[in-house]
Amino acid sequence: MSIPGMRRAAIGLTALAVTAFGAVATTPDQADAGPKPVDVTLLALNDFHGNLEPPSGSSGTIAGRPAGGAEYLATHLAELRETVQKKNVITVAAGDLIGASPLLSAAFHDEPTIEALSLAGLDYASVGNHEFDEGSDELLRIQNGGCHPVDGCADGTPYAGAGFQYLSANAFVTETGTPLLPPYAIHKADDDVKIGFIGMTLEGTPEIVSPQGVAGLTFTDEAQTANRYARELRRKGVETIVVLLHEGGTQAGAGGINDCVDFTGPVVDIANRMDPSIDVIVSGHTHQAYNCEINNKLVTSASSFGRLVTDIDLKIDRRTGDVLTATAENVVVTRDVAKDPGQTAIIDHYKAVLGPVAGRQVGTTTEAITNTQEILFGTTRGESPMGNLIADAQLWATDDEQGAVAAFMNPGGVRGGIDAGPVTYEEAFTVQPFANNLATLDLTGAQLYCLLEQQFVTGRTLQPSSTVRYVIDPNGTVAPAADPCAGTRIVRGSLAFGGVAVDTGATYRVTVNNFLAGGGDGFTVLRGGTNLVTGQIDLDAFVAYLTATSPVSAPALDRIGLTTAVPAA
Repeated sequence: MSIPGMRRAAIGLTALAVTAFGAVATTPDQADAGPKPVDVTLLALNDFHGNLEPPSGSSGTIAGRPAGGAEYLATHLAELRETVQKKNVITVAAGDLIGASPLLSAAFHDEPTIEALSLAGLDYASVGNHEFDEGSDELLRIQNGGCHPVDGCADGTPYAGAGFQYLSANAFVTETGTPLLPPYAIHKADDDVKIGFIGMTLEGTPEIVSPQGVAGLTFTDEAQTANRYARELRRKGVETIVVLLHEGGTQAGAGGINDCVDFTGPVVDIANRMDPSIDVIVSGHTHQAYNCEINNKLVTSASSFGRLVTDIDLKIDRRTGDVLTATAENVVVTRDVAKDPGQTAIIDHYKAVLGPVAGRQVGTTTEAITNTQEILFGTTRGESPMGNLIADAQLWATDDEQGAVAAFMNPGGVRGGIDAGPVTYEEAFTVQPFANNLATLDLTGAQLYCLLEQQFVTGRTLQPSSTVRYVIDPNGTVAPAADPCAGTRIVRGSLAFGGVAVDTGATYRVTVNNFLAGGGDGFTVLRGGTNLVTGQIDLDAFVAYLTATSPVSAPALDRIGLTTAVPAA
């Protein structure tokens, strides 16, 4: 349990430092007041997403520096452990270590990433939503080991399982009411101080993972569940409690990697509802970097793809187990250090097994095509060049045989961009790694308007194909979640396919992926579509489109318009 007065003093001092949450001296009343505090260092990461090799493009830099790659990450972790020169160093993660991964990891069901992170010294990790991409049985196999039930041991060697412990306190087996994985772990420091780590999965996982991935599971409220297990830990004599939470927030654009500028997001409410006994929240999911104090708790995130490590230092009262001070710093995983040879060996092994498939050229681009969404107004995001390109590819794959006249792509399924020049299969896979099937279905014009209104309920803007045009009124009403059709953000009469206005009483063939067709990302309107026909894998359609239409240029961002009205203050 933290001591609020001391926590505020520590954080108040660090707020004046150049680097947020820098080193802090003990307060005078702590000096010479008994046994020396126990020093504990947590090294934290989140949202690694199988990026064994250094990520490229805008995903490969942070704070203006090239960053990331397992070979460099392992070296930085080792150097941080050596720098603190303490035996109480614990390495933790806040979910999405696997899933939506580049081909080198995904082709082997992310076994390479688990091996790499185990070798790098990871101790505990919460389960993110992407850990459920292939279902709970596969997650348990990833934890415990064994060959894949369909593909076997694809690299020709046994898979031993994770060398760290996955934790998930709020993912329960519906039939039995028991947690799928251990809800928490107790780690002893200096043999006499206990530290509790509670793993917390995104409560909204069923909304953003395919139904097959979360079948038979129930997900509960993050704060309520954390408080429940915090009480259980305290009954076991644990007073220092860390939550590894796969949910996060966002700071304003001016904020640096160690700032907390105009911070918003779900983690704020969660932290404010958490019990005072919880001291630190290592968060993730939003792929943002921040270093905050919320409700007397240290709240951190290390962005994504292994580009940062959060170095968290705790001073713990040896007698009571309470946290005296908690400080943190996000450290860039630069590429100017020596490569870790163990990580190099893992990467080289799997690259050799993967063979020439990854390097096969599937097309060319005339310019870099990014997946950065434009800002339409406020925090509302619009089109991205890559999102539009994928929607174009999906329409191209279904306009003849399936009769589609428009296509929409969910922005969360667009996982990267492509540099200018030759495009390899591996690069295309990195953009579209989920292996969703295309789904073409009938929707009425009224349902289509309702679908577009639902974008403002879900907070996600669908990426439209080149045939689509419509206009948003920023001053329009956002519909209640229970009735997305009641919204007025989409200007009636503005939606057109191929230059022809959509008639609310007519029926249109529209292509999405099967994740969206099932109501994924909260687009429940699509469940009302009829005459659904399942098509090819989205990646196959994307690759075929690149091959057939190269050289490809970045599509213009001109499919979603705005009225001239300015949002009301």
